[in-house]
Amino acid sequence: MDYLSPENRDFRKTLIALFLGSFIMYADLYSTQPVIAVIAAQFHVSPAAASLTLSAATGALAIFLFFVSFTSGMFDRKKIMTLALGSSAVLCFAVGFIHYLPLLVAVRFIQGAMLAGYPSIAMAYINEEFDKRCLGYVIGIYVSGNSLGGLAGRLIVGTVSDAYSWNAAIGFLGLLNMVMCALFILFLPRSRHFDANKISLKRTTAGFIENIESPALVLIYCLGFILMGGFVTAYNYIGIPLMQPPYNLSQTFVGFIFLIFLVGTFSSAWMGRLSDRVSRAGVVAFCLSLMVAGLLITMSAPLIVKIIGLAVFTFGFFGGHSVASSWVGILANRREKAQSASLYLLFYYVGSSVEGSVGGIFLARFGWAGVVSMVALICSAGVLLSFAVGRLITDKNHHPRRHSHHQHRIVGQHI
Repeated sequence: MDYLSPENRDFRKTLIALFLGSFIMYADLYSTQPVIAVIAAQFHVSPAAASLTLSAATGALAIFLFFVSFTSGMFDRKKIMTLALGSSAVLCFAVGFIHYLPLLVAVRFIQGAMLAGYPSIAMAYINEEFDKRCLGYVIGIYVSGNSLGGLAGRLIVGTVSDAYSWNAAIGFLGLLNMVMCALFILFLPRSRHFDANKISLKRTTAGFIENIESPALVLIYCLGFILMGGFVTAYNYIGIPLMQPPYNLSQTFVGFIFLIFLVGTFSSAWMGRLSDRVSRAGVVAFCLSLMVAGLLITMSAPLIVKIIGLAVFTFGFFGGHSVASSWVGILANRREKAQSASLYLLFYYVGSSVEGSVGGIFLARFGWAGVVSMVALICSAGVLLSFAVGRLITDKNHHPRRHSHHQHRIVGQHI
């Protein structure tokens, strides 16, 4: 069958479309993150309470990803992704008119629920439509859209909110993303290797059981929890100490700190390519170690050193997520790739919601040092998990008689 590869005419257009979709999703999902301190001040609540505007969206995304995993085989891939991105852009625009915190949290919850139709479907689309030889590179480009979307969204909201208000900033972001959604529809080809099927509870349940019975996959899901939870926690609260003495940075300047996300654009693609040639376990462990090192560097007082530490931390996160997410696609059964991708992202966004909120408690009690200690400890556990996954796969590879020919072919690749 004709899979997309660099030699194919639609390869570049498809990459651009997936990049734009990833850009829209992350710009919308994390649109309130750079103004958590401003929201807290406006509504006279704690930063942990203000972070609910983010946790509600990521929590809803995690919950509804679970349901998407059971129904994803029924509908056209492109239609689901288009509905998710289009509705999110409209809701992002609507946030510009909301001035009541409970309503804001509720709308953000709905927005997160709608966005659940994009990430796992996009990952399944990539695994179904692209040649396996370029899979690491393609997912690296897709994840780079995460970094640029997150960067642009945070920069726009952080800068415009200083000049006008955080509502106006998020509303403007929604308009921009509507335009990008139109380009996404124009560039993305329809699926050529997917046939919609009626939902079968028996088959879906069997696929779910298969995905959670694989120790290697479950550990990779846990890696997603650790990676995203740590990343969001650090960026949720780094602005709080930076806007206080001795730094006293403005909201605009704090927003520009998210330019650090540019290192993620390079990291995701580079680490993705590297993982196609060497041990994925080693690459993920290295990326998590970079996250820990970067966090420890941020404990230094000079502002420039803190920024360097954040850059190292960010480089590690985007590289680790790129490799871990492609690892799921390689190990999962072909028929259950969307479901396995959904489970990975379920853990991924639960980590964002849970760790992000708990980090606010550590900040209130122990300051920035408490946030660093919490995230560094969790990431260190992730290093051990990544090597455990590598060991499980190596053990399977050394006992091929226990597995089918299909399974042996998968684990025999460079993991």
